[in-house]
Amino acid sequence: MGDISFLDRAPGDVLARRGAVPVTAGRYLADVAALAARLPDAPYALNLCADRYLALVGFGAALARGQVTLLSADRSAHRQRELAGRYPGTYAIADGVETVIPSILAGAWGGGEGENFAIPEARVAAIGFTSGSTGEPAAHEKPWAALVAAARAAAARFGLDDAADQATVIGTVPAQHMYGFETTMVLPLRAPMAIHSGPHFYPVEVAEAIAAAPGRRVLVTTPLQMRALVAGGISGVDAVISATAPLAPSLAAAAEAAWEAPVLEIYGATEMGSIASRRTVEGEQWTLYDGVALRVEEVEAVSALVPGLPEPVPLADLVEISADGRFRLIGRRGDMVKRGGKRASLAGLNRVLSEIEGVEDGVFLAPSDLEENPSARLAAYVVAPGRTNADIVAALRERVEAVFLPRPVVLVEKLPRNELGKITRRSLEALRDALPGEGGP
Repeated sequence: MGDISFLDRAPGDVLARRGAVPVTAGRYLADVAALAARLPDAPYALNLCADRYLALVGFGAALARGQVTLLSADRSAHRQRELAGRYPGTYAIADGVETVIPSILAGAWGGGEGENFAIPEARVAAIGFTSGSTGEPAAHEKPWAALVAAARAAAARFGLDDAADQATVIGTVPAQHMYGFETTMVLPLRAPMAIHSGPHFYPVEVAEAIAAAPGRRVLVTTPLQMRALVAGGISGVDAVISATAPLAPSLAAAAEAAWEAPVLEIYGATEMGSIASRRTVEGEQWTLYDGVALRVEEVEAVSALVPGLPEPVPLADLVEISADGRFRLIGRRGDMVKRGGKRASLAGLNRVLSEIEGVEDGVFLAPSDLEENPSARLAAYVVAPGRTNADIVAALRERVEAVFLPRPVVLVEKLPRNELGKITRRSLEALRDALPGEGGP
């Protein structure tokens, strides 16, 4: 075991852009040192910074002090209390946000250029948490070597390692989500690219960031946000990266046509980080990152061997591996439903639903007794202004097995998705319980 430098950038490299103002790697290290000197002696830092550059300064300062960063895209007071109770000694690094635990305002900057430092490769640099879409969020430790290896592989895969044609990455996902953390926090530490500090959640904010960024503009986003950006007429994007939810080929094609840019999709999970990618319009096959391998453990059980992680990580998905090492997703283990001797993936059914003309959003919900109760049926909650229940069922009848047709189909104004586009079973059940009645054809 050895040490790996924190920053793999020349002092004069542009690491970030705050609006149109560039921030060099040397200045960034000075800011990290200035904040690190103000941090308390504590084991854990909860990084709550909404500004992406401030979040990156906070992450570096915590590492410089030997502290583990807790990553939580949920900034609610309830979630902060949970984490503070689970990890005693936690404090928060915030950028002007009131917190329920002692906070350090990330805002007293250094001057000149700071000094780089090294980190033991096995040291846990951060702890990420699953979304909790099927239960309580689970914690997963991220060794520094694993974060570095993933960043190097992603930079090579997405063409972000070309110093002669530097890209600016514009992220619409929180820096504290594992996908946003890898692509907009760790990548600029290892690859010759710059991040735009934001914020840019709404189309107008994304448009302003694109206009301010020189060179190639790479958009890091989600399917839900991509749909809004395409509808909003955004232009000037040179490449798109998507994750957090399955990307419908129809949406990928619409985005490529609108932006005349490739749309690339990441496969990964909090447990292992990102490990593969594909260009969605080219088919279902995923290509592993360099250095990552899949290992068949038993029937339908596959693990990922990820550089920097001490143990293989079991995949939550059922996959079909090709002779060339690429793979196709069949469905999530906890996502498979069986009826009448047939099985289907809820994610696959959701994708079919989303591709029906007039459907803006939609999701299937399976009752807990679906397999045991002959009268139990799937339900579907759909946002489709101008369409009827019968329209949706008729369109689904042409696309899915009859045993998986939903009864009822419930038309709603919107689904309870979070800012990443994820929806928990608990929130969907709450939506169901709040409706006055559920009818369908």
